[in-house]
Amino acid sequence: MSEQSGSPLQRPSTRAARHSMIEYALAHYVITSQQQLSDVLAEQGVEVTQATLSRDLDEMHAAKVRRPDGTTAYATPSMADEIVQRVVADGKSEAQMGRILNGLLTSAAAARNLVVVHTPSGAAQYVASVIDRYAIDGVLGTIAGDDTVLIIAQDDAIAADRADWLLSLASRS
Repeated sequence: MSEQSGSPLQRPSTRAARHSMIEYALAHYVITSQQQLSDVLAEQGVEVTQATLSRDLDEMHAAKVRRPDGTTAYATPSMADEIVQRVVADGKSEAQMGRILNGLLTSAAAARNLVVVHTPSGAAQYVASVIDRYAIDGVLGTIAGDDTVLIIAQDDAIAADRADWLLSLASRS
């Protein structure tokens, strides 16, 4: 991290300080597992149990996201937004969207002019962001919770079509 007067930056052993260190680690390293994150924190003098780390990641709404190179790594919602922008800026292809949704979309079902999409815990905001940025025809917008995205379509037929399309995209390898 940063240094002051030649010694490592001292932090209190509070939850807020630990969250700050986790956010720093996620922003500066490609963290692919909780064990790797735990090791990075230990190098900074912070010992944390797996249960505490898991709870911290959940509280921070951090989730594994697909990066532009196709790998997955932990990211906070603001970091995930940046990753989505880079992926979308590289070209709005169905293949890219499919790679993003693969592993994040666990189910999708139409209910009248709505599509209910389920994701792993913490991934709904990211999935909604991808859908919003992709500007899918007939989709008016999304609302995201922790593990559920509600997609509002123009009509019932479009909702059914988009649910099937999203499932198809997520199923591709």
